[in-house]
Amino acid sequence: MKLLGAQIIAEVLLDHSVDTVFGYPGGAALNVYDQLYKYSDRIKHVMTAHEQGASHAADGYYRATGKVGVVIATSGPGATNLVTGLATANMDSIPLIAITSNVPDAFIGRDAFQEICITGITMPITKHNFFVNDINELEETLRLAFKIANSDRKGPVLIDITKDVSGEMCEFVNKKPLELKEHPQADIDKVKQIAKIINAAKRPVIYFGGGVIASNAGEEMAKLISKADIPATYTLMAAGVIGYDNPKSLGLIGMHGTISSNHAIDNADLILAMGTRFSDRVALNPDKFGKKAKIVQVDIDRSEIDKNVLVDLSCICDIKDFLLKLLPMIDDAKHDKWITQIAAWKERENQKDPEDGRLHPRQIMEAVCDFTDKETIYATDVGQHQMWAAQYLKHKNTKRFLTSGGLGTMGYGYGAAIGAQVGRPDFRVIHITGDGSFHMNLNEAATAVSENLPIITVILNNSVLGMVYQWQTLFYDKRYSSTILERKTDYVKLAEGFGLQGFRATNPKELEEAMAKAVKIDGPVWIECVIPREERVLPMIPGGGNVEDMIVG
Repeated sequence: MKLLGAQIIAEVLLDHSVDTVFGYPGGAALNVYDQLYKYSDRIKHVMTAHEQGASHAADGYYRATGKVGVVIATSGPGATNLVTGLATANMDSIPLIAITSNVPDAFIGRDAFQEICITGITMPITKHNFFVNDINELEETLRLAFKIANSDRKGPVLIDITKDVSGEMCEFVNKKPLELKEHPQADIDKVKQIAKIINAAKRPVIYFGGGVIASNAGEEMAKLISKADIPATYTLMAAGVIGYDNPKSLGLIGMHGTISSNHAIDNADLILAMGTRFSDRVALNPDKFGKKAKIVQVDIDRSEIDKNVLVDLSCICDIKDFLLKLLPMIDDAKHDKWITQIAAWKERENQKDPEDGRLHPRQIMEAVCDFTDKETIYATDVGQHQMWAAQYLKHKNTKRFLTSGGLGTMGYGYGAAIGAQVGRPDFRVIHITGDGSFHMNLNEAATAVSENLPIITVILNNSVLGMVYQWQTLFYDKRYSSTILERKTDYVKLAEGFGLQGFRATNPKELEEAMAKAVKIDGPVWIECVIPREERVLPMIPGGGNVEDMIVG
């Protein structure tokens, strides 16, 4: 059967169970969009306000559903506008397929209108990329892209296709997706060795990251924590794997981690690192990280072993396979003395906000949780609000906290929330942002309105670039260079201009009233929460510091 190149793209997407794509059309992509029009009964296209928003939407779609996100863009600036989204996905190991259209092959290399070498630009920020200027290579390349994105450590793949290829005819033969590369399996002798270490430990701690979610190993992780009586701390990418109310949960680790998590790591005799990479936001001083402990690292990516922190023992494998083999070897244990010590550290965390009539971050997060349920999906931008969300939201499930962990992308949140809401229309989606981040992506309100997505956006407005302002306060003698925002944005009026409803809250009562109304509205809502600019994200360990340097209050 002979098909146009653009038809082959659509058919391969359907073969891989893709029923939703995000994107923005353009001249070089017209052949593709013409077929998307004809396939609209089987493939839904969500047009965003900007290609970067589309890339973040595809990213959020995967994080919320577990299904590969697909983004489509035209040549030139359309393709380059995907760069930040691809880098975000790459740093967080998100499988994303980006399909870009380029100028016809005859014009490649001639500086044609909107020509760009997007494969050269994105080589360092994708897991792999392809340039297709031969129709006979199109189908195989598309199928290979899906295999690469989903095999081993996951990541984004870009396919750049010349316009003539999308408009040419070719025989369409193979309708079967390629089999994924089998994940590396845990060596049973290594598992036995690690089990022996765990059973002998007196002060063990589990420190886990996004790899646990990527391998769908949350249930097995919870079983290990319970059976071995091991307290656990997690990275930003792993929020929700264990519930906030789990007595073994120590909360977030690292620069803005809890007092108990950082003290536990510093005093442990065993650190079991699972699906995590000891980033500089966790191991702020690699030479001092967990120096009293034997460190065991389990990760699917060989390059992460001994990259940031030297470990005593490692196992390169899929986390789920490792845990399934490990659990039968683990003794039922009790570490009462260790748990009692951790409880004492936890007592120091029970600080309350002042009752001064103003809104404070913890109050905001608690109010949001009070009006939603455990299935709610939270998407954040990057900054102070992101850390407050990680610290205070009542996380209950995996795939419910979407945030840019590795790249720290301001402007990520609204696109991700849109992707999540499109992918999970049965769930409530809350977008938490700050006034600095929100100005980078508030244009996606147009998308939320056009698609009638009931996303509630909670804007923490302190009129400063909060996290940078905090650093300037603590470490730059209050020299507030370009961080005090003199913007006059009226979020309520702007919301009305976009065609959605907006509310402003300056105290707890107004926030409760706004949330009560927002959850009943069938469509997007903004709630501006005015907070003092003096609010800090605490605890905080300065870069290069250790637990002794922790700023608590």
